Amino acid sequence: MPLDKFVLILVIVVFAAGLTIWLGSMIVAGLHAPLALTLLIPAALVLYVVWRVIAQRLSSHEDDHYDQTPR
Repeated sequence: MPLDKFVLILVIVVFAAGLTIWLGSMIVAGLHAPLALTLLIPAALVLYVVWRVIAQRLSSHEDDHYDQTPR
């Protein structure tokens, strides 16, 4: 991957993370939500992404490198 493309992706990700944190803090300040609910939503999103990645890796035959090795 070219360095300029990597830096562009990194800048976009950092900007998106900062924007997400800023929007989240504005929403929490306006709703007066409990801390557990505030932490539950990002944790649920992370668990969903991890679950989807694991499910895709287990069901993909292209990623199964051990079936393609000679015995």
